Amino acid sequence: MSSRERKRSDRRKRKDRSASQAPEAAAEAATDGPVAAEPGAPATIEDLAAEAEARGVSRSELRNERAREELVPLEEGERPGIVTIGAVLSVAIAGSILIAWLAGAKVDVRGSDINERPNPFQVFPPALLFTAMAYGMWRARYWAVLGFEAVMAILMVGSFIALIAATSVFKAVSAAAVLICAGLLFWFTVKALARIQMPEPTERRLR
Repeated sequence: MSSRERKRSDRRKRKDRSASQAPEAAAEAATDGPVAAEPGAPATIEDLAAEAEARGVSRSELRNERAREELVPLEEGERPGIVTIGAVLSVAIAGSILIAWLAGAKVDVRGSDINERPNPFQVFPPALLFTAMAYGMWRARYWAVLGFEAVMAILMVGSFIALIAATSVFKAVSAAAVLICAGLLFWFTVKALARIQMPEPTERRLR
């Protein structure tokens, strides 16, 4: 037998041997289950799909669960920076409403050239609302941060409509600035809200 034929024979034997070992390896892998990822290693799409199928949940729900587990809970008395900014901003808005009213500021009546001073029922409810919101945010209360997010969402919608209907460059720039600021505050408040655990019913009664 020549050396070439001997090499072919050896190659054929190795191929037959590997083919016979493949089903055994597949059976062992199926029996042992998927290989666990190393601790701290990022989960791949395949890992998420396998775990979601095993637990009977969707992949998006599983990703949300892992994201919540990675959040660092607030320490006693801790307050996220964006929540502090929201509290200060709420105080500033409440103060500006009261100061402008006490200074005799007037507003334009829509559809006419008349300027009139707002009555107390148009001034005190929003001022009290922002004051209560500022107090709650300063104490990192869930309801206050959620209310602040709702106000930012309303501002985003209103400024977007104003931007579309703007008739001058100044109005367009002003509406765009409000839209950007409200959007940023809303975005960064979402994560802070996730860190603030919603109080239990007993805690709500105490608060």
